[in-house]
Amino acid sequence: MFKKKRVLRKEVILWMAVCLSSMLCVTIIVPGLLVKKIPTDEVYPIPIEGTTLQETSGQQGLMIPVYLTKQAIVQTVPLEQYVRGVLAAEMPVDFELEALKAQAMAARTYVVRRVIEKDYSNMPVNDALVTDTTAHQAYLTDQELRTKWDKTKYETNMAKIDRAVNETKDKILTYGHVPINATFFSTSNGYTENSEEYWPFASPYLRSVPSPWDIKLSSRYQESVTISYKTMLQKLGVASISTTDTSAKGMKVLSWSTGHRIKSMTIGGKVFTGREVREKLGLASSQFAWKWAGPQITITTFGYGHGVGLSQWGANGMAKEGKTAEEIVTYYYTGISIENAASFLNKS
Repeated sequence: MFKKKRVLRKEVILWMAVCLSSMLCVTIIVPGLLVKKIPTDEVYPIPIEGTTLQETSGQQGLMIPVYLTKQAIVQTVPLEQYVRGVLAAEMPVDFELEALKAQAMAARTYVVRRVIEKDYSNMPVNDALVTDTTAHQAYLTDQELRTKWDKTKYETNMAKIDRAVNETKDKILTYGHVPINATFFSTSNGYTENSEEYWPFASPYLRSVPSPWDIKLSSRYQESVTISYKTMLQKLGVASISTTDTSAKGMKVLSWSTGHRIKSMTIGGKVFTGREVREKLGLASSQFAWKWAGPQITITTFGYGHGVGLSQWGANGMAKEGKTAEEIVTYYYTGISIENAASFLNKS
């Protein structure tokens, strides 16, 4: 009887040890309260599409903690699964495969660089590396993608996303053997922009290059928005704007950037950068023209996004002409190389 109880106690202890060692935890954020390590019913990370639980429950490699803003939780996923979620969120799935592969390398480079530099900037919580928003990179979970696409489209689309990620697995973009700041945007105005003409830093690989494909292909190349005189005054913080005067008291471009965008201009006697006007008025681009019509102004923009780095529609245009993903990224990022992320991550 005593011997039987000892055996049973050992079995219970062993069972408890196995349970504790395999328990997966997530972080749940409640407004005003941070509660950590709430066990879930999941056993190890959710398998990546196309793999088995056995494959993903072994050596995981780099894990990326992503803050999901709508759910207010942190989800930790393997690097390549994270790249899949970014690729599906950031680029139209009907783009050419080589364009998707170029975007996958840029997305992977972005997050690997943050890992190496221990960059936790623009984070609302301490337990994650990136959010699922454009403050870092847009990201969609597998469940969100299943909701976004019906069952037939999900399987077809994910097969294409998987191929783009798998064929670039572990590949990142470097300059001088350092992962680059792989910025990207939707649509150019026909040219990309030098980094220092939009942001307060210069990068040797973020140089202005022609991007004519966007003009022909992108539905976001030219857009118009109409706002009232009063709204414009409020958003720009100026007292008044002349709707007829072309001097400094009205609206006048003072200088243009290398990428053919407005570098500086005067509005109501106050000097703004093109970026400031774009952001204050919520415009698609910092290249724009305007036309007054009574108490309203219609502003027409050319291109969509900041214009620095990889143009997504330009990449798709290059892919349609037969260019490879390697040719695309080395065109938009001047002087870069393509290397394996593992060699950098092992050192860090």
